[in-house]
Amino acid sequence: MSPDASHSVPQSRPMLAIGLKVGSVVAFMGMATAIKYAGQVPAGQIVFFRSVFAIVPICAYLLFVGELAGAWRTSHPVGHVMRGMVGVTSMALGFYGLTRLPLPDATAIGYARPLVTVMLGALLLGEVVRRYRWGAVIVGLFGVLIISWPKLQLFRGEGGFGGDEALGVVATFLSACIAGLAMVLVRRLLVTERTATIVLYFSVTASVFALLTIPFGWEALNMTQTIALILSGFCGGFGQIMLTESYRHGEVSTIAPFEYTSVLLSIVIGYFVFAEVPGWAMIVGSAIVTASGIFIIYRERQIGLKRKGVARRSVTPQG
Repeated sequence: MSPDASHSVPQSRPMLAIGLKVGSVVAFMGMATAIKYAGQVPAGQIVFFRSVFAIVPICAYLLFVGELAGAWRTSHPVGHVMRGMVGVTSMALGFYGLTRLPLPDATAIGYARPLVTVMLGALLLGEVVRRYRWGAVIVGLFGVLIISWPKLQLFRGEGGFGGDEALGVVATFLSACIAGLAMVLVRRLLVTERTATIVLYFSVTASVFALLTIPFGWEALNMTQTIALILSGFCGGFGQIMLTESYRHGEVSTIAPFEYTSVLLSIVIGYFVFAEVPGWAMIVGSAIVTASGIFIIYRERQIGLKRKGVARRSVTPQG
């Protein structure tokens, strides 16, 4: 999580990395479940609980690995504030959608984030995206449309819960788009900042920005809601720790596809906890989005291997 660590080559332990990645998926799904269980609490209030209680396990972990003191040092405070503003907006929209959509649908629509990240990486960072990945992005967004279409009753003039779900779809998709922008900002920060610094400052700035939403109407919570939201913060913190550790022990191309196990997990939790039965649109759309995401990961791995091959040839003595 430090710059020095990033220059060293950690021992590759793929099974441990995969286990940590799956553990992070379970933790983040626990966070989403707790938020949904709390009911339609104002989004800013959810962001506050999610952020402030995530600081506890994150700080404990950084203290354990000896990086807590160094994590507070930064040369780009404005960058962290910008990343915090964008991240809080994404979280608030995502949590709003989560409280108004079935859990599997909200999870699957959220997979638009890596697709949007590819587009923004090309537009804002000048990254080269060739036709195969552009094709995967377009197909993936079509999958998101398939998932969303049955919920968009608001735009067909139908009221009731259908309209509420339509707003949930819009909020969740916007959350994924803004999260893609947040990832671009994180990539810029990673040039000079520690991962620990980015994680810690985001939790702090998100907590502060969430407090600014108090005038827009926070609600008095009952005991069940309070416990659920506190639990969401701890789950989010532990999920972030396991996610970070997973990338210490394995390659991104090995670990990233296991993110999509959350679709299956969300279906199981949605059915047994919230009595949500996924429809054909969610199943078909999720399959398309998942396939597109995995294809993008595969293409990025192939491009990375080609770059390594070129680098090796360029340093090989000739003659």
